[in-house]
This record gives sequence, C-alpha cells and structure tokens, in this order.
Amino acid sequence: MTIKAFISAALLAFAPLPLAAGSSSASNPVLPVAEVSTFADQVQKDLAARGVRVAIVGRMGRDPDSLPEGVTYTHLGFWVFSRITMSDGRTGEGYRVYNLYQRAGDRTVSDLIQDSPADFFAGAKRLDAGIIIPDPRLQTKLLQVIGSPTYAALHNPRYSVLANPATDQFQNCTEHTLNVVMAAVYDTADPAQIKANIAAHFQPQVIAVDGLQRALAPALSQALSTADHGPVVGTATFGSLARFMQTHDLSAQTYRITPQGAFRF
Repeated sequence: MTIKAFISAALLAFAPLPLAAGSSSASNPVLPVAEVSTFADQVQKDLAARGVRVAIVGRMGRDPDSLPEGVTYTHLGFWVFSRITMSDGRTGEGYRVYNLYQRAGDRTVSDLIQDSPADFFAGAKRLDAGIIIPDPRLQTKLLQVIGSPTYAALHNPRYSVLANPATDQFQNCTEHTLNVVMAAVYDTADPAQIKANIAAHFQPQVIAVDGLQRALAPALSQALSTADHGPVVGTATFGSLARFMQTHDLSAQTYRITPQGAFRF
C-alpha cells in the first residue's frame, strides 16, 4: 500500500480529534467547537489525500483586515503524521501539530507545544488555513530534525511578535519554524550557522509597526519589541516563508483551505 493510500484510509476511518482542554488555544476558543473540529478534520483529510508526512500550516488568529499588509496567517506550525492515542485509549493515525505558543500568564515567554489539529484551529478568527507542503525530500529531513533534540534546541523562549529572524534575541512561531527548515536544508544544528544562512538567503516581511500596534490587544502588545531590528522592521511570516521555499524549490505545493475547499493563492 502506498503512503497516500495508507494515510487516507487511516484518517477517513478515524474520528476528528476533539479539543484538548489543557491546550493553549482550546482554553479560549473563538469559534464554535463543532465547526472547528470539522474544519480541522477537513484539513487533515486534504493532507492525507496528498500523501503528506509533514506540512507547514498557518491559521488566521486575528481578523486579516486589521493586520499590516503582507500578514494574513498569524500562527503556524508543523503538522506531522503520527500514531495518536486518544483520551479514551483508542489509537489511530492522524496529524500532530508541533508549534510554539505564548504563555497565557506572560506573553513575552513561549513554549513548544504539541497539540491536535482541532486545538490548533481553536484560536482561529476565521476557518482559513495556509498550507505549505515541503518537497518530499525535505519532508524526510524535517521529520529527522523534528524527532531530534535539535528541534527543542532551536527554541528561544524570549517572545516577540516582530522577532528579527536573522538574530537570536527574540523569537516567534514562524522564526522557530524557519530555524527548523534551515536546520533540515543545511544539515546543521549549529544556531550560528542557521542564523547566517537566514541572513544570507531569507527575505523577511517588512512590517508597518504602527499598524500592528493598533491591531494588537494591550496584553499582546507587551510581546511586541523592535529592539533586535535596525531602521527597517522585518519578521518571518507565513508569506515570506512560502516565498523563500518556492524560490529555492523547497516546496511541492502552496495553497489555502477554507470550509468551501482548497484554492490556489
């Protein structure tokens, strides 16, 4: 049986994963739980039908109309095909989400969290997902990095919404994802080498800081710092990561999913 057939059969027979009560997003859901779970399962089935072992998925955590130009998806993570044990003891195959969340009690600090697709979308403002499917060879290398100590070692808990991806002073979820991608592409766990490669080859998204400050609630604004930037503020975003991967032939597909289906950007 091919990977595509195996994953598709397993997921189509496996019920949508429920929201985990202790997850960062599930503790404060924005949209109805049933709609979120259905959409999360839709994204899982789409990835499964394409035979994806690891994908980069972004969600809309804020109203995109309120965000600066060039920013649509405000949170992303790696979706990794895994064997999953449910709370009732059942097991099956599905996607586990590896991502970085701000701490609820201190938005300037982050933690690496594994949760379910439904947990991931619990914090969504709209049911709209950005999808980057890495090239199959890169998927293999990403799985190796994610399953190694390097994944955690590339995490910097000092959080800033506008973290400069070329430095290690602060970090956000997209920068950590970029670090992992670079570790896989260049076969290195050396943070200094990863940052040098990012500075040389990655073009960050230039951000209008005033617009972002207006879009963020006061509690979230505490995690907005430009101390690691020069006169131009640029950060890693879903769009800049997608462009980087497309430019360097590192992605197989880039598209979006809504409840109405999958669409090209």
